[in-house]
Amino acid sequence: MNGAAVSATAVTYARLRSTDPARWRVTALAWRRWAALAGAFCAEFGPLLARLRDSWSGAAAEAAAARLNALRRRMAWFRVICWRADQALSEFAAALARARALLDRAHTAAGRAGLVIDDSGAVRGPAGEHDAIRSVGAELGSALTVAAEADASAAARLGALADVPPAPVVTSFPACTATPAEVRRWWEQWTPAERDWLLATEPAALAGADGIPVADRDVANRLLLDDHRLELDRMRAVGADPDRIRDLLEGLDRLTARLDDETGPRAYLVGLGLDGEGRAVVALGDPDRAAHVLTHVPGMTSDLKSLGGELSRAERVAARAGELGPGGSTSAVLWLDYDAPDFVHEAASARQARDGAPELTRFQEALRATHDGEPAHQTVLGHSYGSLVVGRAAAAGGLPADDVVFVGSPGVGVDSASQLRIPADRVWSTTSITDPIRLAARPDPGLPDRSRDLWFGRDPSEPGFGARVFRSQLDAGHLGYWDAGKPALDALARITLGGAP
Repeated sequence: MNGAAVSATAVTYARLRSTDPARWRVTALAWRRWAALAGAFCAEFGPLLARLRDSWSGAAAEAAAARLNALRRRMAWFRVICWRADQALSEFAAALARARALLDRAHTAAGRAGLVIDDSGAVRGPAGEHDAIRSVGAELGSALTVAAEADASAAARLGALADVPPAPVVTSFPACTATPAEVRRWWEQWTPAERDWLLATEPAALAGADGIPVADRDVANRLLLDDHRLELDRMRAVGADPDRIRDLLEGLDRLTARLDDETGPRAYLVGLGLDGEGRAVVALGDPDRAAHVLTHVPGMTSDLKSLGGELSRAERVAARAGELGPGGSTSAVLWLDYDAPDFVHEAASARQARDGAPELTRFQEALRATHDGEPAHQTVLGHSYGSLVVGRAAAAGGLPADDVVFVGSPGVGVDSASQLRIPADRVWSTTSITDPIRLAARPDPGLPDRSRDLWFGRDPSEPGFGARVFRSQLDAGHLGYWDAGKPALDALARITLGGAP
């Protein structure tokens, strides 16, 4: 009998084999619920202070108000700490789930090869099975490495929460013209405890700042959710469009429900705005700590109210990528930070894509600036009109993306992949034969080669464009590319992992 032992200790192997990631998810959720409870208390301070000022005046009243404001800031800081613990434990649970998946793959491979993994983590089998033993041993080693790195990261993040912050003296915040890298350098000058205090006391200044890490922006944006609801109340009071208010409120409710969801991957609220029909940027899993990051740019009619459907599509790609490549974590980001067209006549214009493209590029730059460790493999996917946004950003140059994907595209603003300033072998496209977007032909019948030209340029799924075209199912229509078990979803997941369909 020959043996190959994994590189970690037997205790570590035994612990991983008996670990249940769900127990850590439950602990994370407990911290998230504490944050919600503290939020309910915080909501009482505003009315309390208003009643105090209405019924009491003088030096004593001002002193009492100051104490209440100090208590409110402390309660907000407590919420920050709760969300920090929630983030750390949620990511730890997700990493343990990936490690367990690798462990299960190793056990399955060992069973097929007639090998045995003993309680010490050693792989044993017949003398002629050297290659199989090494392969299974390497799989076990990968599982233990993932678990050990996750354990060290979670321990460090949780340990930092023990510090009680001083109130940092901030003379100014980064200018709106600062690059994401400059914003990140400004943020790094503060200690972790000081950052938490800044998030608790100045969330509005930090929530939308590209260059602030995603986990920090998530905390700031969560703290502002109640303020957004108050803003809708004020808009209603001054006679704003009631239908718009209703849709925004419904969208805010759905978004809050997803942030509180206890079943899927942890959601990070990276950005939120109530202008127009509402904008939002939501990540599933922390992109700053992921090996692979997919940015999904949706198309026409996308708004805050319809966020759930688009987010579920992005999530399916990340979930499938996790199944195909559990060795590295994958984060999916829904980027709806542009004014998507609502009607066909709006979608016939490139204006909204032209306006949104620089913001998409800046967001991708921010993902590069805030990422921990080795750079992530970044994939930017544009669906429908969103592909025009991505195409405009890529054609302008400087889009930080390792792969660009066009799905169900009406054209991307150029006639050749060579015009995108992205290596042509990393430009991908697919359009199902049943997708009605194929009918979005240019209106001028005098144009040559009309069958290959869509509204915004040559069809990127045609061979003449120069992209790498991958297969999608015949019955995909315009929204079926993310259907489970179908070829398009597998292709999207493999591209997200940095491979080929």
